[in-house]
Amino acid sequence: MEREKFHGRIRGKVRGCERPGCAERGEFRAPGLHSSGFDGPGSYRFFCLEHVREFNAGYDWFAGMSREEIEDAQLPHTRWADASRAFRPTAGVDTPPRWSDFHAPLDAISARFRQGIERARKDGRPLTAEDRRALKQMGLDENADRKALRARYTELLHRYHPDRNGGDRHYEKKLQAVVEAYQLLRASPAFKA
Repeated sequence: MEREKFHGRIRGKVRGCERPGCAERGEFRAPGLHSSGFDGPGSYRFFCLEHVREFNAGYDWFAGMSREEIEDAQLPHTRWADASRAFRPTAGVDTPPRWSDFHAPLDAISARFRQGIERARKDGRPLTAEDRRALKQMGLDENADRKALRARYTELLHRYHPDRNGGDRHYEKKLQAVVEAYQLLRASPAFKA
């Protein structure tokens, strides 16, 4: 079916007007008996221009609704204050780029995208999210080098190992987390020699 741009006239399959007693072509679509919903799209009726105008003049979208449902349909924004926090343009949203700072729109878009990418270390080597979690587990800065990693690992081993704590196994889970973090970081490209 093809529509004319402003008229709503549907071309294609020839239908008759569904108004009893009318012999004109049904070129205009109107809501049918079944509205769209969970079960799929609704049905439509087809009328000629005169009868679709008549149908539209008598059509009541709010028929069968309670007063509260009508108010909700007319002013949907009144529910927002109850259901969610007030909208503030800067709440949880990064600020858009100033377009005047860039020569091309794609430069501005890529600058905004790069803000969300994980930062590289000072030496330029990238860190993954797992690397950052492992560094946090070991209590190291993200710019720590291989020597600092090894020194911190040795220190934590001495602190948590049961042989150093008189056989106390209270720190076994912490020791296991430190060993796993060290193994991950040791293999990471950021700590390769």
